[in-house]
Amino acid sequence: MTTTTDPTGTDPVRTINTGEREGFSTSRHLEHAKQQAVERNYRDLLIVDVDAHHYEEESWPEIVEYIEDPVIRHRAKLGVAKNNLGSSLLFRPPANQSISGRLRRKGAHKFEEGEEGTHREITMVRREMEAIGIDYQVVFPTPMLQLGMHPDPQVEVAVSWAYSRWFTEQILPHDPKIKTMIYLPFNEPDACVRYIEQFSDKPGVVGFMVTAARYRPAHHNAYMKVYRALEERDMPIGFHAIFHEQERMFEGMNKFLSVHALGFIFYNLVHITNIVINGIPERFPKLKFMWIEGGLAWVPFLMQRLDNEYMMRTSEAPLLKKLPSDYMRDMFYTSQPIENRDLGALETSMRMMNAETQLMFASDYPHWDFNLPSTIYDLPFLSDQAKRQILGENARRVFNLEK
Repeated sequence: MTTTTDPTGTDPVRTINTGEREGFSTSRHLEHAKQQAVERNYRDLLIVDVDAHHYEEESWPEIVEYIEDPVIRHRAKLGVAKNNLGSSLLFRPPANQSISGRLRRKGAHKFEEGEEGTHREITMVRREMEAIGIDYQVVFPTPMLQLGMHPDPQVEVAVSWAYSRWFTEQILPHDPKIKTMIYLPFNEPDACVRYIEQFSDKPGVVGFMVTAARYRPAHHNAYMKVYRALEERDMPIGFHAIFHEQERMFEGMNKFLSVHALGFIFYNLVHITNIVINGIPERFPKLKFMWIEGGLAWVPFLMQRLDNEYMMRTSEAPLLKKLPSDYMRDMFYTSQPIENRDLGALETSMRMMNAETQLMFASDYPHWDFNLPSTIYDLPFLSDQAKRQILGENARRVFNLEK
């Protein structure tokens, strides 16, 4: 490992050069997580991580080979040749997520060695699952979550199709514990139907995912065929929260902390409101809606807000047969990032959303704000049965996982 000197010329500062790059290990990085798993005896529980990630740009040269459009594929390969990977094609806003060098996982992760004879992506996921104590892990992409705001919808279609083919052909068939929800290019409803028809019966596919940062209204008639196709196949649709730093409402925010706090719930608030008030759950009563990576605190706020407005203007929501909050209670939510500074408020949030049957554990690993199963397991107000449901049994039911 190399060292450098801090600006004051006093203390040595560790850097991610040579030695640290060569020595990064997911297993060692998660040593404390593994210790937690042993102390709490997670082996007696089914633990399903319904929202984890990988850095798909680390496999970008493989993914671009699956791009069907020859022009877009050519653009992507030029990026590979120039060693800038996805930045020549993906939509990468100038977000400043750096924490002044305190967290080095993202920068060093790509240098971790895999295992001979096994795809590196599979090895990385297995190491995470083994250390954290996870039985099944639903894996999502990372920079691709920004594609919903890409100025060219055809790029979203081309890249998400290529990624989905790569993941379902090169990764999922080789480990039944690794799952995914296929990315839907929601700006193109016809393409979404094609994805559902193509991937719904692939091994390891447990549902479909929409990246939430986008402007097309989720209740538009163009999406009814998408919802019908999912309902017929008993496949859930998840809206995965993501910020969009170039959102006009965020222009006045000078800290990433502020954008992250509001950005990860902003678009989900809009989509769930449109879906509920326009009666989509009444039109598709068996369709399972999921809201991913938004935490929990926003749920009781929106329940009360919508109920209050609905009772004053019921004529504007003629399809509803019950309160908006009742429809929200029928939906599913993931636990990360869990807002646990005030346990009383958290308990109220869980009570209002019927957490015992509707909440599912998520780690969001390897992102900087990830949570461990202990964030659910250690909650004093949850019964043992509630913990068991949230940590794994609810996901088993939603995703139709084998026992």
